[in-house]
Amino acid sequence: MPEREARHLTLSGKVQGVGFRPFVHRLAHRHGITGWVRNASGAVEIHAEGEPAQLERFVAALVAEAPPLSAPGPLGMSRCPPEGHAAFAILDSAAGREADIHLPADGFVCADCLAELEDPANRRHRYPFINCTQCGPRYTLITALPYDRPNTAMRDFALCPDCRAEYENPLDRRFHAEPMACPVCGPHLHFVEGERIEPGDEAALAAAVAALRAGKIVAAKGVGGYHLMCDATNDAAIAALRERKPRPAKPLAVMFPGLDALRAAVHATPALEAFLASPERPIVLLPKRAGANLSRHIAPGLAEIGCLLPYSPLHALLLADFGGALVATSGNLSGEPVLTENADAQARLAHLADAFLHHDRPIVRPADDPVYRPIAGAPRPLRLGRGSAPLELDLPVPLSEPLLALGSHMKNTVCLAWENRAVVSPHIGELDTARSLDTLAQVAADLQRLYQVEAKRLIVDRHPGYGYRRYARDSGLPLAEVWHHHAHASALAWEFPETEDWIVFAWDGVGLGADRTLWGGEAFTGAPGRWRHAASFRPFRLPGGDKAGREPWRAAAALRWETGADAPFAPAPLHQAWAARLNSPVSTAVGRLFDAAAALAGVCTHASFEGEGPMQLDALAQACALRPEPPDKARDRPVDGRAGSPRAIPLPLEPDAAGLWRSDWAPLLPMLADPAVPVAERAAVFHASLAQALVDQAVRLREATGASSVGLTGGVFQNRVLAEAAIAGLRAAGFTACLPQRIPVNDAGLSFGQVIEFLHR
Repeated sequence: MPEREARHLTLSGKVQGVGFRPFVHRLAHRHGITGWVRNASGAVEIHAEGEPAQLERFVAALVAEAPPLSAPGPLGMSRCPPEGHAAFAILDSAAGREADIHLPADGFVCADCLAELEDPANRRHRYPFINCTQCGPRYTLITALPYDRPNTAMRDFALCPDCRAEYENPLDRRFHAEPMACPVCGPHLHFVEGERIEPGDEAALAAAVAALRAGKIVAAKGVGGYHLMCDATNDAAIAALRERKPRPAKPLAVMFPGLDALRAAVHATPALEAFLASPERPIVLLPKRAGANLSRHIAPGLAEIGCLLPYSPLHALLLADFGGALVATSGNLSGEPVLTENADAQARLAHLADAFLHHDRPIVRPADDPVYRPIAGAPRPLRLGRGSAPLELDLPVPLSEPLLALGSHMKNTVCLAWENRAVVSPHIGELDTARSLDTLAQVAADLQRLYQVEAKRLIVDRHPGYGYRRYARDSGLPLAEVWHHHAHASALAWEFPETEDWIVFAWDGVGLGADRTLWGGEAFTGAPGRWRHAASFRPFRLPGGDKAGREPWRAAAALRWETGADAPFAPAPLHQAWAARLNSPVSTAVGRLFDAAAALAGVCTHASFEGEGPMQLDALAQACALRPEPPDKARDRPVDGRAGSPRAIPLPLEPDAAGLWRSDWAPLLPMLADPAVPVAERAAVFHASLAQALVDQAVRLREATGASSVGLTGGVFQNRVLAEAAIAGLRAAGFTACLPQRIPVNDAGLSFGQVIEFLHR
């Protein structure tokens, strides 16, 4: 008989919080291996003893059969002396070695737990906090690593004898499942409506469902924070929610009880249905069906609905008992991070919610829902959150010191980077309030503590007025500044490492440019660390500065005044201030061109949320197929929707005195304001014209540089019609067109882009 040998194995990657140690234990039992496994500062260490053939099969299965929520990194293996173990054990976690932490995101409720949830014979029947090693909260539950129960928000819930037996049984699905609990020993629900309190899971659920059926708004505590929920078919309930929040037009997400209910309301491909049902359980924007049984107030003026499926056992119970779809929008004050504390939520949401469905499992840190939009054949992230973040990424070369990048003022995320690694936080929000800044500081501190990395330098946007500037100043750390649009371009370039020389279009609302004007319609050539400003749009001055983002009529007035036309809808004193160059900063932002187009077309003159006008133009244009012609074809044809797809209006492209190619938007103005042209057609022509202008610029820049890879980045390319039209036009002109799929194209990806740009400098 062959002698037993021993191996010391180390696996890094995402191997904590995903049931990896119980998996190793079961695998060892199956292959006749003795020894032990333990967590050790982010990695899993294994001492395995067995015959050579047994060890070979065991080692191969470690990676080949790894749990679905895990992502094991490289396997380190060395020979070591046998220790003479008679069995295989899970040891207490080790500490003291250099950290290689990989923090798990929150998991959905798995099929096995759902089956138990619905089984009247199971002791966890209808228990709202059921989970196992393959599912349940992680990031929002972990207080420290190693990932053991005392280092989670479950530390104060002592396991009952039955749960303890499962936890210690190597053959049980809950073997070392750290968040596990049951109705005897775990968290519970309670319902509050005014002075009325309903404690207990079943009573609280029944009261919440009754309130929802009565048309009330319920603030329900979930995995990463609160949702404001109401009946998705009830016009009055949704109108009340919009009036109270206030959120008069911004679209609301809808949680469907299952795929059958979702299919009745929206159009979804099998691939998108699989993505909706994946462990991440994201919100996905999908085209709504005509005649769908949903309130018209869900997404007024838009063609898509943000859809998600239940991802916690509480959601599964709530949706099943209610028997239909529910609005599930973030439980926060507009622009702030989602609320997580019971008392805080009840105080701050008292004017929004009629009732509260609380529970007593603490949420250690907030995590809003992730959001994706299908564009050009793939779901693209618009917001990172619960299930997708913290997003762990590899850097192309190692950093000399740990960095913390603070991202943007809008759609803020932060990015911690060290050695060859970077971690992007979940969505934090806009930095206009003290609570948002407090959350930024908390998330920044949490990431450093959990990953056991201390930042030695901060990276910030060059804009001096961003809300985190005081936090950066008070930190005492040295600062590095990165231009806004360079960060956008560098984030995109990271995602396509095979490309060495780029043409990148960075189109967004506004970001401070190198000439101290408000950029947002820029093209760059080069690569991270060596971007060259190569093309843009005709500049215009925005009357009122930042106010133009919420008052699109200001951008419309600016374009008319720039071309010598009057703007009778604008007050005379504003024109006088504009003419005198008072509070009228220069901009080239395509986002502001979209605002102007929405106002001139009569679609949106005053926006209740950022991007309202552009989103409505996008929805109007979706009915028209946009096919920008190759640059060598004549495009100067009449706009005639009856003859087929609306054609692009050519935008003159000339170099300015500094050699920067500039497209002139002026030919679009008569069409946009022409009441004889249907509004949807005007929207479609506007999109087609901008897409063609982009292709024309790309052709000029290819002539100058030889580059044939074109990247699209910045918040404007969240627009599906524009992005797909631009990609089609670029491909027809012989370019390779690239749109990010891992990093949000908007400002949520800016923190990571700052790291990449700094790294290459």
